[in-house]
Amino acid sequence: MKKVILIADDSPTIRKFVSVALSVKGYEIISCSDGMEAIEKLPTQKIDLIITDLNMPNIDGFELISSIRNNSAYRELPIIVLSSLGATEDLQKGLECGANSYLIKPFDPKRVVYEVSKYLN
Repeated sequence: MKKVILIADDSPTIRKFVSVALSVKGYEIISCSDGMEAIEKLPTQKIDLIITDLNMPNIDGFELISSIRNNSAYRELPIIVLSSLGATEDLQKGLECGANSYLIKPFDPKRVVYEVSKYLN
C-alpha cells in the first residue's frame, strides 16, 4: 500500500514541485494550501507524513505542528518543515514545536526525498 504524504504550502508551485518529486518515488500526495485545510484533511485519510511550510494564511506551520503534537492520535506523525525561514531561531522554533526535520527553501528535491525516506520505508 502506498504511503500517504500531506503537503501544506500556500505556494502552488512548491506543492507541485514536491508532489512530483515524491510521486515518482511511489508516494501518494495530498495537497493543502494552508494549515487549516491540513487539519481538516487529517482525519479523512491515513496520513503517514506531513511536509509543511511555516508562512501560510489562516493557520501557519508552527500552529499546525503544535496542534498535531497536542493530538494523541497524531503525536507520532513525522513532520518535515520546508520553509524559506532560514534563521537559527526559526529553525529552533520549528523543531521545538515538534518538527522532525527542517529544510530551507530553495531545496534540492533529492534532499526532500531523502528526508522522507528516513521516516517512511
